[in-house]
Amino acid sequence: MHSNAFDKLLIANRGEIAVRIIRAARDLGIRTVAIYSEADRDALHTWLADEALCIGPPPAGKSYLNPDAIIAAAKQSGAQAIHPGYGFLAESAEFAKKCAEAGLIFVGPLAESIASMGDKALARRTAELAGVSTVPGTPQPIRDVEDARAWADEIGYPVMIKAAGGGGGRGIRVAQNRDELEQALPIAQYEAQAAFGNKAVYLEKFIPHARHVEVQILGDGRQCIHLFERECSIQRKRQKVVEEALSPCIDDEQRSQITLAAVRLANAVAYRGAGTLEFLVDPETKAFYFIEMNTRIQVEHPVTELVCGVDLVQEQIRVAAGASLRLRQEDVRPQGWAIECRINAENPSQNFMPHPGQVQRLRLPGGPWVRVDTALYEGYTIPPFYDSLIAKVIVWGETREEAIRRMRRALYELHIEGVSTTKSMLEQLFVNPCFASGQYHTNFLERWLDAEYRQA
Repeated sequence: MHSNAFDKLLIANRGEIAVRIIRAARDLGIRTVAIYSEADRDALHTWLADEALCIGPPPAGKSYLNPDAIIAAAKQSGAQAIHPGYGFLAESAEFAKKCAEAGLIFVGPLAESIASMGDKALARRTAELAGVSTVPGTPQPIRDVEDARAWADEIGYPVMIKAAGGGGGRGIRVAQNRDELEQALPIAQYEAQAAFGNKAVYLEKFIPHARHVEVQILGDGRQCIHLFERECSIQRKRQKVVEEALSPCIDDEQRSQITLAAVRLANAVAYRGAGTLEFLVDPETKAFYFIEMNTRIQVEHPVTELVCGVDLVQEQIRVAAGASLRLRQEDVRPQGWAIECRINAENPSQNFMPHPGQVQRLRLPGGPWVRVDTALYEGYTIPPFYDSLIAKVIVWGETREEAIRRMRRALYELHIEGVSTTKSMLEQLFVNPCFASGQYHTNFLERWLDAEYRQA
């Protein structure tokens, strides 16, 4: 056994990802410790783990986002390692550092890697040094109209004017030509000052109908491999809704280029664990641009698992315990096609308002090549304090067409009573001809929802 091996793992998360990690650990013969807030006392992950400890009241800031309480629970239980899952503290360099200082193994990358790739400006510079393309843009905020004109001519229209202090898609205007740029610039600066207290703006190349494609990588701190790509362009308010592996917009040559670029960047930071490099793909020029790295397991990791036949969570745990990668690049060969639908407790007819409550009846889909990752059970009360994701339906098929048919069947079988869900919206999406053809982009879902979608 390797030097850092551990036999007890604390899961610093809740919901379906906590259940997922418990199952992977048990398959490895590792005992598990669940933590829970007072709102999650009856949650499924607390039943499935070998033991469970309450770490605080319902608000996440006083429980799942409390590093000291989590580390104290690990010490109390005798766990030697902590798996953060996704969300909460998963990408907190400070939490990873605190775990190391407490003598605990953090199942993820080193704190330094999280910090370097979590800083978008630093990650961009790291990518450029590794020879990986980033979205063309101004390195510093725009000084004046003349400066903006010069940069826009160099970048090429259309361009986005983005508030330097903005985030979450706010503070963005698009200029198609020089006249629009000159008109939009002072307005964008005024809006940036009003919204963020900082009038600084910068320019970035605008890619119409961009595709969001990400590459899954695994590393052991010495070498990295990729597990091909996922298509994540079906989004609402920059939140992914449906994911596929592989991507219908990537050909074999692009696939080779984008995956090699991802491995090159991961190797540049001596990456350890599972990680994802996100890219924007221009469907017209076929160019791709690195945008950010997620230094954790992704919500959509199951589609990669189904096409590559690799348990990513188990590999995370093995590497954290000090093992070298078991896989070589030539060992990873994708087969078939996988699709994931995120099922949220939201009401699409009321602008996707969250809808917590009690699950009165539950029927999950099954049959060949259907997987459901969830923490639901009949009688469970979904608390109002956390993310509205309640289940992930994942299917595999020999072809994309077969996977789409199987997802339609799985959604038909899924039945949840007591709370509103996004199921009916997804059912309508899966008969949409644009989705069926694979001809969609990051703005497609919101346009479809505005123009055509009607709650059944």
